[in-house]
Amino acid sequence: MMKTLLARLAMAVAVAASFSAAPPARAQEPVVKVGYAKCAHCVPMSLLPEFAEGVKIEAIGFNTGNDVLTALVSKSLDVAQVTYLHYVTGLDKGFDLVAISGQISGGSALVIANDLAVNENDWAGLKALVAAYKAQGKPFRVAASRGNAQDIHMRGALLKQGIDPNKDVQFVNIPNPSDHIQALRRGEVELISTVEPFATQILQAKAAKLFAYPYDQAAGKLTNLIVTRSDVIASNPKAVEAVVKAVVKLDDKLDADHVLWQGVITKVTGLDKTVADAAIINLYPDYKMHRASAAAIADMMRDLKYISTDVTKKVEDRMDYSFLEKATGKPKSELGY
Repeated sequence: MMKTLLARLAMAVAVAASFSAAPPARAQEPVVKVGYAKCAHCVPMSLLPEFAEGVKIEAIGFNTGNDVLTALVSKSLDVAQVTYLHYVTGLDKGFDLVAISGQISGGSALVIANDLAVNENDWAGLKALVAAYKAQGKPFRVAASRGNAQDIHMRGALLKQGIDPNKDVQFVNIPNPSDHIQALRRGEVELISTVEPFATQILQAKAAKLFAYPYDQAAGKLTNLIVTRSDVIASNPKAVEAVVKAVVKLDDKLDADHVLWQGVITKVTGLDKTVADAAIINLYPDYKMHRASAAAIADMMRDLKYISTDVTKKVEDRMDYSFLEKATGKPKSELGY
């Protein structure tokens, strides 16, 4: 009996020793909620969790960039993929935004109704057509998703060509870009500034014809930006750093693997592979933050009366390059500063 008790005691001591010698349990990784919109340069963000280290990323899709920005400022998200335009308008409204990385740029296209006798890149012809509509008392209707990069690309391009987007044309807001093709088919607009892959969808379906790529304005091809809030940075800078590292890794992967990019576009949007393949031609990964261009965008937006205050200094000051520097090992002078 005594031997049995001693044996059991020895076994218990051995088990306890084995537990004490075991390595400590791994601390639970912080969860970061990251929002993105449903466009060809935005949906790759759904792959971000696969590239995360030291943090668990929850990637959440929204219909538009405006929805993503709203979720960020209401603290439903920690990090958001938006556009330079959202960043500028958010600062104009007094929102607490900090830009931490670029993502993907390009992706804009102006498409025009098939029955309008204007050739591709014929800005003089478009200007004359707009003037003719105005003389007849008819509105020349130009659509975009208000607040998206394609909206400001269009406005800047029109203004540079002598067409006042606030006076010469009638703006039509179509929030969800997936609805652009039906607006053209129903004859509700003459011209749309739309986003990939919906631009390619429209062209391949012959619902409209290409007029121009609206990159000849202050924003150039700049589109997406990754932003967060100052309280997120203060509470968990390591998690923010991990998100930026994941964005850089994802951008590098997309640059090298267009099949992966095409696959995620078709998966998230439901559009055909041929649409996704063609859409990617009008896009490029770009994790840099282009500070001088961002300031020029803010100036252009004020000229267009898109914003009411001068936020140029805020735009520059609220770009935090420290996370990109750590993620890439490069100085900010090589990252768009």
